[in-house]
Amino acid sequence: MVLAAKKEPTGEEIAAVTDRVFDLGNISGIEKPVSVQEPYKLASRNPNKKNTVIKIGNIKIGDGSINVIAGPCAVENRDQLISIARAVKKSGATMLRGGAFKPRTSPYSFQGLGEEGLKILAQAREKVGLPIVTEVTDEESLPLVAKYADVLQIGTRNAQNFNLIKKVARIGKPILLKRGMSSTIEEWLMAAEYILLEGNEQVILCERGVRGFDSFTRNILDITAVPIIKHLSHLPIIVDPSHAIGKWRYVIKTSLAAIVAGADGVIVEVHNKPKEALCDGAQSLLPEKLEVLIKNIKEIEGYVRNCG
Repeated sequence: MVLAAKKEPTGEEIAAVTDRVFDLGNISGIEKPVSVQEPYKLASRNPNKKNTVIKIGNIKIGDGSINVIAGPCAVENRDQLISIARAVKKSGATMLRGGAFKPRTSPYSFQGLGEEGLKILAQAREKVGLPIVTEVTDEESLPLVAKYADVLQIGTRNAQNFNLIKKVARIGKPILLKRGMSSTIEEWLMAAEYILLEGNEQVILCERGVRGFDSFTRNILDITAVPIIKHLSHLPIIVDPSHAIGKWRYVIKTSLAAIVAGADGVIVEVHNKPKEALCDGAQSLLPEKLEVLIKNIKEIEGYVRNCG
């Protein structure tokens, strides 16, 4: 038996196929067929030229305004969270973050309060009026978290857990998708593609730093990802400098750098007693530092808009 080698298609053959594709435009109900070359078809800015705007209560992300999401790494108790929530509201932040389920590197570290933490978050929302953002760590706790949260967060450890991502997408709530600690930008956008393909268009991308070789900071904050995402995708993007840097003293300046780069907002950790925090106290801003951050953001907001 002789097998003929597969030959490369000629230019005429490629043109013929292309002509057949664009003949779709003659079919009733199809306005204009568009070829999308990127593997992330739905997350791509081609053909979605218009920025996606996500509404969370009275908050909009992606419309040109700058949002600040703030709160403790973990919900520790009711008094702690309510106190921080009031300070976050007073500072001008637009959403409250806090972890009820905490995926930790060490099994001996504080793992969160679970449903009790979710109930405390709901109480804080009722008292201060801020939507809450909290993480989904596994399929088992997903229904419970979805019952309380306004925004469901996919953390870096689950950034390529596609079974979980698809199930979270089907809930229909806004999703804050963090970049995987070793994910390329394309892999990150492909994770978002899983959500969009499930029919959930409410995706907020979050740059939180990638793993590097320097141990001085927790991760390497990739500010360049912000303008790149803005060029490649219509989805909004925010930045998490707290987890990227791991040290509170650098959070304000890196937040401002993210805003100047074109981010739609930042998510930062805040604690009223960081030295006593059960989780990530070293990277948490004091409430008065959060006020400084938001004041600085407001001062440059007009300039950023004029930069295009």
